[in-house]
Amino acid sequence: MNKKVTRYAIGFVLLFIIAVIFFFLNLIKGSSSISVADAFYGIFGKSADKSVNKIVLDIRLPRCMAAMLLGGALSISGFLLQNFFGNPIAGPYVLGISSGAKLIVALTMIFSLKKGIILGSAAMVLASFIGSLISMGIIILISGKVKNMSQLVISGVMIGYVCSAVTELVVTFADDANIVNLHNWSMGSFSGTDREDIMVMLCMVLAGSAAAFMLSKPLGAYQLGESYAENLGVNIRLFRLSLILLSSLLSACVTAFAGPVSFVGVAVPHLMKSLFGTAKPLVIIPASFIGGAAVCLMCDLIARMLFAPVELSISTVTAVFGAPVVILIMFRRNKQKGR
Repeated sequence: MNKKVTRYAIGFVLLFIIAVIFFFLNLIKGSSSISVADAFYGIFGKSADKSVNKIVLDIRLPRCMAAMLLGGALSISGFLLQNFFGNPIAGPYVLGISSGAKLIVALTMIFSLKKGIILGSAAMVLASFIGSLISMGIIILISGKVKNMSQLVISGVMIGYVCSAVTELVVTFADDANIVNLHNWSMGSFSGTDREDIMVMLCMVLAGSAAAFMLSKPLGAYQLGESYAENLGVNIRLFRLSLILLSSLLSACVTAFAGPVSFVGVAVPHLMKSLFGTAKPLVIIPASFIGGAAVCLMCDLIARMLFAPVELSISTVTAVFGAPVVILIMFRRNKQKGR
């Protein structure tokens, strides 16, 4: 027992240190280099150089906060979906849920801009949430028809492709300059985030993550089978509905503010399970949040700096790191089946 506690403590400390390192690297690196001391004072608007305060407070800090919050949300959403479907490679991006949310957001923005209406952050999250629920509903219907989880994943990928194709078609033929700029968002990016967006993210993501953490005990029972969970007094229908709503809400926040971000929701929960040597939701949910934040901070730094001043989409970078993890998971699963 002591060994487990020690491993958990070391794991959380390590994750926290990595997240802090990438947080400050994102603050100091860019077109204008800033010292760590100036970046620290700039967070509080106390730097002697006023331009540093503006760069940190108005541009880099909101972007860092977005990467942390949305990365954590995406990882928890992926963990919930993996448990809901009993599939280790289930995730918002893989199952097409992010793409469905992206499509509804794009259509909503186009419709509102043509009417001369500027939608706020909350409205964008709502549109994304509706898109996530629609995609989730289709996936659940398909899950009752297919014979195995591989077919479910393939179906999710196909849904994602269809939604992405329709979104690209709509964006390509849009007339308004603001709508044309949706192309960058549709590829995935943490840029352009402001303080109002951060406040909405904080409310939605922290509330959703806290609710997911409160489900740790029934989720742990659910991992051992529906019958076992039911015998412990878990209301399965209400519990599954909670998983659907929470995973959809968390992935919707990501899509609304950053567009689709690939593979983080699949890869990070598995990396956390390997790091901590357990699949207990009580440990993996907070670990996934911190791990997802660290991974997205790292990937966003690479996206900004690798070919500066040209910026890569965040999904391009996350796919490079996340796809090999998914392949490894599939190989491990096949080996276990072969035994």
